[in-house]
Amino acid sequence: MKAVLDGVVIAEADREDLISIEGNWYFPPSSIREGALTKTPTPYTCPWKGAAQYWSIALEGAELTDGAWSYPDLLPGAVEKAGGDFAGFVAFDRKVSVQD
Repeated sequence: MKAVLDGVVIAEADREDLISIEGNWYFPPSSIREGALTKTPTPYTCPWKGAAQYWSIALEGAELTDGAWSYPDLLPGAVEKAGGDFAGFVAFDRKVSVQD
């Protein structure tokens, strides 16, 4: 599967390597193109996943502030609830097209 912003592939991985949670596909960190993401200070904490890390996307002219997020340190029970370990996996804003 691919995460695409303005025609630029930001991440690519096999479907079986991704995790779907609450309508969002989470890509493994190794599938993200190098240099595509920059950490931002935007705060958010999910009651069952934990504190999120937001990322801005900037690659080959495609840009989106806070266009991605991950959960580097999961709360107890999050892996079981999601059906797999997604620590550090990256999900994308709806403006990023996730394609099969």
